[in-house]
Amino acid sequence: MDIRTIKTFQTIIRLGSFHRAAEELQYGQSTVTMHIQKLEGDLGVKLLERGKKLKLTEAGRLFHQNADLLLKDYDYLHASMNELIQGEAGNVRLGVMEPTASYRLPQILGPFMQEHPKVKVSIQIGNTFILSQMLSEGVIDLAICSTPETGLEHTFEPLFNERLALLTPDTHRLAAKDLVYLRDLQHENILITTSVCPYRQKLEKALLEKGGSPYTGMEIGNMAALKYYVQAGFGIAVVPVITAVPTPPGTVLQNIHDLDSGLVTGMLRKQNGSTFSSAAEKLIGILRKGLQTI
Repeated sequence: MDIRTIKTFQTIIRLGSFHRAAEELQYGQSTVTMHIQKLEGDLGVKLLERGKKLKLTEAGRLFHQNADLLLKDYDYLHASMNELIQGEAGNVRLGVMEPTASYRLPQILGPFMQEHPKVKVSIQIGNTFILSQMLSEGVIDLAICSTPETGLEHTFEPLFNERLALLTPDTHRLAAKDLVYLRDLQHENILITTSVCPYRQKLEKALLEKGGSPYTGMEIGNMAALKYYVQAGFGIAVVPVITAVPTPPGTVLQNIHDLDSGLVTGMLRKQNGSTFSSAAEKLIGILRKGLQTI
């Protein structure tokens, strides 16, 4: 039993004759007859009583009543598969690191979702270490994060540098300096994120290498909250520029002269050449273009 024979049967019943059904379906009448014979053979029961006027058997009436639902389900499935193939539907599981998740992704993702309303996108937010693990375990399809520690399992495509700067209260001694160096942060109370945060790791390495250590630190688990703690006078912080613009009242944002361009951020994918859905490929193109133009 296949869809063509079911469609032929339903067309015969709707039009009342083999001849009319053959004309509408653009089949030869022998083909229509063969379809009905095959359908009855597959089902093992007679569906039509042939004569001057076609009559449905009891089995034919039952089949006719339920065949339309089957055809509608088939048409829906066929349309859904076409949408998936063309990238108009599907599921994409995306992992994103802050601040990209909050400050960049919404304006990039919004137009894509409006253009492709049947594509479902789920977003997991985490640091590079967690996102790498999720990618390895198949929890997400791709990640936007900083450079991973190893490239053995994944491929990494750099897209942009997340610029960093020093945020201080406007009454702080460093706020009046024309040029700030990492050594100027020595003995300061620096507000820092968690130990697995790549921004903290980059800062601590730079401070050790360029004379900004020792220092004291207060750990704040949420990067977006750092600027508010600076504003409240708890200390100073090295933050992604995008999170501190516009600068909160009572604070000053300054470049650190000997801190390099920022944290490299890019797209992390599995190295084994796993294929993406058409929807995912479309989204990858949008993300690449949107993040590279920053």
